[in-house]
Amino acid sequence: MANTHTADVHDAAKKTQDSAGTVLQKGKEAAGAALDTAKAAASTVGHAADSGVSSLGSGVKSVADTVRNMGPQEGMLGSATESVAGALESTGSYLEQKGLSGMAGDVTNMIRRNPVAAVLIGVGLGFLLARATRS
Repeated sequence: MANTHTADVHDAAKKTQDSAGTVLQKGKEAAGAALDTAKAAASTVGHAADSGVSSLGSGVKSVADTVRNMGPQEGMLGSATESVAGALESTGSYLEQKGLSGMAGDVTNMIRRNPVAAVLIGVGLGFLLARATRS
């Protein structure tokens, strides 16, 4: 009778262990599916942001054309108009070509090349933000 009871306990323990393994496996599958969904959502948001930056670049280039066409064409003001239009056009092209991820890479590279300046700029911006929020 003791052997039957021991066998029953052993069977129950085995079933519990199998059930726990099944629950653990289902949990891993659910976590994996959630991770895949999160990755897909992040990718979609990233593409939408890049698309938005590209559209912004097109808009900036359009403003450059408007400035160029509406501003004075000759003299000192004509030169200033052309300089502003050229700067807007190059900015628009940069935004269209690089997108958000390219801009982030450029900022990262700039910080690596000039770490002291980046820290000083960060401290200055933090000071200005603190003063602006305190007022």
